[in-house]
Amino acid sequence: MAARVAAIEHNANRAILILLLAQSILIFLDVSAKWLSVSGMPTTEIMFARYGIHVGLLLMLVLPMRGWDLFRTGNWKLEVARGLCLLGSTGGNFLAMRYLPLTVTGALLFTSPIMVCALSGPLLGEHVGWRRWLAIGAGFIGTLVIIRPGTEAFHPAALLSLFAAFAGALFGIATRKLAGVDSAMTQQFYAGGIALVAVTPFAFTDWTWPSQPISWIAFFTLGTAGVLGHLLISVAHRFATPATLAPFNYLQLLYLAIASWLIFNQPPDRWFFLGATIIIGSGLYIWLRERNLHRRRTSVDELPDR
Repeated sequence: MAARVAAIEHNANRAILILLLAQSILIFLDVSAKWLSVSGMPTTEIMFARYGIHVGLLLMLVLPMRGWDLFRTGNWKLEVARGLCLLGSTGGNFLAMRYLPLTVTGALLFTSPIMVCALSGPLLGEHVGWRRWLAIGAGFIGTLVIIRPGTEAFHPAALLSLFAAFAGALFGIATRKLAGVDSAMTQQFYAGGIALVAVTPFAFTDWTWPSQPISWIAFFTLGTAGVLGHLLISVAHRFATPATLAPFNYLQLLYLAIASWLIFNQPPDRWFFLGATIIIGSGLYIWLRERNLHRRRTSVDELPDR
């Protein structure tokens, strides 16, 4: 019998390296989606490729090891809702990519952790103090700096990115509620499966085959990079807590800026740097505040009885 692998192994350096690898792979997801969008492929078809390959790879790689346990869920209603949130986040993001640089769509998606903090009170019953509310407000000021509503630089597609971030925030909250209920692999399967089922009826209404070899590569890279990247993120969380890994997520904005400049000739402007700095600062403050509060609660719980 194979040796049982511990569910959690504390190795922060390994976790950070795995997370950085996952982010470098997920860049290919964003680049492929934008490439197919600007080449004229319908958004529903791009989403179908994203989740069709995602689900197919999971069934090939995970099902032989997990068997029917892959499909067992302790809360199927929440899994369905979580899958629909992922569908909304992906759809809004992919459609926005058709009109906006990767730097802008990426920065606006990073408002999602700020939205999670804002929604954690009404949806999770968590207390959000005034300091974090100030950080939330600062994060949305950073958003306004990037999209600049009321100016010629404003594009309505920015609202699609904000919708994607909001759906992503709901997805994150559903993930938090499913912690300890379903395994990470089961959550991966249902998230991709629900999104695939929902988008399939619309994917074939205006089907367009890739016309160039590079588009075929992007077509298959889309789903492959998505599932491998997210699986690596799951592995990274085996070796370190989310609090340890959270600050390194923002490095993805740097990757997006480089890809946007080199591949699509859309370099970031000064407003991106200013707004992204405010959003990152807000997100890091919320992360630091929540980590300190968690430490305080833990230290109180560990006090001996008197």
